[in-house]
Amino acid sequence: MDETVDVQGTAIGVGTLVALAFFAYGRYINETIIGIDAATLATGAFAATFAAVAVIHAAYGRRDLALAHGVAAAGLALVTVAANGPQVLGGLALLVASGSYIALVTVRARNDEHEVAG
Repeated sequence: MDETVDVQGTAIGVGTLVALAFFAYGRYINETIIGIDAATLATGAFAATFAAVAVIHAAYGRRDLALAHGVAAAGLALVTVAANGPQVLGGLALLVASGSYIALVTVRARNDEHEVAG
């Protein structure tokens, strides 16, 4: 029997738990962790999660998705550390562009799976 593991789902789950832990700590215990805003750390954890998913896709040979997730990580990191409005808008533009591509590729892949199975 062939067993597969959803590595992407596991990485996203772990990253989400870390981000939620940072956020909860900042909300209920203290606003900062070692002098850094907990919300900034939470957003940074999501950016690191996107970067990890990019590495996973690269390892499996999906360079297009690796690039898209890498761009999403850069966009979220830019939004996280932005000092002014144009930097935020640039980060959001990267997130929208990469997210749109990821959504499009995911929908196409699922449609192809249904056609093959049906």
